Amino acid sequence: MPTTTPAPARPPIPRQLWVLIAAALVIALGFGLITPVLPQYARSFDVGIAAASVIVSAFAFMRLVFAPAGGALIGRFGERPVYLWGLIIVAVSTGATAFATSYWQLLLFRGLGGVGSTMFTVSAMGLMVRLAPPAIRGRVASYYGSAFLIGNITGPLAGSALAGFGYRVPFLVYAVALLIAVTLVWRLLSGASLRPVPGAPVLPPLTVREALRHPSTPSLLCSLAANGWMNFGVRVALVPMFAAAVPGIGAAMAGVLLTGFAVGNAAALQFSGRLVDRHGRRPLVISGLVVSGVATLGFGWSSTVPVALALSVLAGGGAGLVNPAQQAAGADIVGSERSGGSVLAMFQMFGDGGAILGPILAGWVADTVGFGWAFALTGLISLAAAAAWLPALETMPRQDRPTAAGASGTVVS
Repeated sequence: MPTTTPAPARPPIPRQLWVLIAAALVIALGFGLITPVLPQYARSFDVGIAAASVIVSAFAFMRLVFAPAGGALIGRFGERPVYLWGLIIVAVSTGATAFATSYWQLLLFRGLGGVGSTMFTVSAMGLMVRLAPPAIRGRVASYYGSAFLIGNITGPLAGSALAGFGYRVPFLVYAVALLIAVTLVWRLLSGASLRPVPGAPVLPPLTVREALRHPSTPSLLCSLAANGWMNFGVRVALVPMFAAAVPGIGAAMAGVLLTGFAVGNAAALQFSGRLVDRHGRRPLVISGLVVSGVATLGFGWSSTVPVALALSVLAGGGAGLVNPAQQAAGADIVGSERSGGSVLAMFQMFGDGGAILGPILAGWVADTVGFGWAFALTGLISLAAAAAWLPALETMPRQDRPTAAGASGTVVS
């Protein structure tokens, strides 16, 4: 009789990663507070749609510009100090945003927040790559993403409610939430080992040139840029203004639409991490980009709350498929044996590049020919990124695949 070998037990998630996941929940809750009010806060200084969209892009622009320096800081001082100082910078700049007296002050403070954001974001990515075993990278990414989404589900609703007290109040609450996250990470990671194998030999950092030789890196860069354009740029910048411009929806429903996206995202994250670890990264990236792209393409033509909300939930579901897969693919490329601060900074730069160009170009399209075409352009960008993954190879290491049957591509990580 043939015998079957039981699948090896999945390794547990390290305690240090649970600390980062908890901090992500606090950070996301605060960020969700300001998401519905930021574009309208910018427009309160008598600027147009495109100028209001630039406020969203400024944050991402500074993340993009400072990303290489952030990677260098991690190499010099380590992940934990850079993570903590990044959170402190964002907290201070966010508190200052609440007291902005002009559009240009608002632009300056949000840009400074981007400097701190890239510091703690790249540091968190580096810690997850180094500490998460390859067999559970998808699950770790889904848990981390779920923490952000729980905050994004409750944050926009609370932010819409706090807007009744003025546009400035949500920024003050967000600054306090960031200080809470700083305290959490400082207390719980103090003295903890941040190496997957203590005492292991230190290998030279992975270079950008080496990472670019990986056959799947170009496809990953395309999807990171498209995801940044669609979900971190255009959606945040244009959905509140789109809701306010459509009589059948209304400005009061902006937070509900953003929450609908977060709900769909959170629902998909409940199973997408396991699918990523079981079937590989490539199938989930492609399917997620297609679902998000189709939903976003139709969103700009919706004229009622039920249709707009349904498409928001569907787009969120697609994002919940693609995000853990992208993060796991990036971790596969970097590997856990070598520091990859510069490579992770490059990945972030492509995502932020999309988040910068998306609101500006889509805002210009919305000003020129309407919101429908702006969201249609965004959906087509996502579908093009899905097509870029069709010839890509699977990045999941073969020894971490449950079975060899059905595995696609080869691995060089």
